Amino acid sequence: ATCPVMVAPAMDEDMWHHPATRENLEKIRQHGCSVIPVGHGELASGLVGEGRMAEPEELVQHLEQYFSRSGQLKGKKALVTAGPTYEAIDPVRFISNHSSGKMGYALAEELSGRGAEVTLVSGPVPGKHSLNGIHLVQVKTADEMYRACMEASDYDIAIMAAAVADYTPVEVADQKIKKKEEEFTLRLKKTGDILKTLGGQKKNGQVLVGFALETTDEKENALKKLSGKNADIIVLNSLNDKGAGFGGDTNKVTLYFKRGGEKEIGLKPKTEVARDIVDSITELL
Repeated sequence: ATCPVMVAPAMDEDMWHHPATRENLEKIRQHGCSVIPVGHGELASGLVGEGRMAEPEELVQHLEQYFSRSGQLKGKKALVTAGPTYEAIDPVRFISNHSSGKMGYALAEELSGRGAEVTLVSGPVPGKHSLNGIHLVQVKTADEMYRACMEASDYDIAIMAAAVADYTPVEVADQKIKKKEEEFTLRLKKTGDILKTLGGQKKNGQVLVGFALETTDEKENALKKLSGKNADIIVLNSLNDKGAGFGGDTNKVTLYFKRGGEKEIGLKPKTEVARDIVDSITELL
């Protein structure tokens, strides 16, 4: 199909929860298909559980929401960052993190699906992605990501979803470092703060969104980042929440707004979390 595709799964609960089904659903999401959530109720087997096809009224509601969003951001420019960065120690080793880039890619696709002109600055991420007209800028280091974002700073919407390294080695060895001494000291220096720089030069009408991945004092740290970076929204991820954060296909976040207030988004596929985040951005615009 060359048109947008929506999928309404219907199956027994054991099949719905089978890993193969999860992998197949993620594959079709990566190809731009929308998956309508299943319901909970009586199944064809006579059991009661998850896997029941969404009711006709729900299917119509999803279609109505799609068409109301389609073209919603036409004429707007969006900048999105995704994935980790690699900070080289020598030609073989580097410092990085566990970011898969899935959240950033989902946000870029959601923005593009609503008509925005999207530039996606991505660190190294696994797998192939169908980006459907999104301008992809591939980088490796925090410095490369910083410079790419500065070049794309003429935006209406910027979402900094990448897990950028806070520090990078002061010196990078030309050759592989051999294991000789009992201890090895690595000197690090701060990387450029992309979110803070964009916040410092933000113009009226621009919406800037940052992410905060926290393990302690989550809300306090998110609010501190919101004010300190001059962002309009901070999206809080807590590694204490099961199914949230790096690597997985689901996420659970809380949005904190510069204008005040917060919004919790429960555990759901990252594609649906992206839709909810972009809904909140659209309301600000």
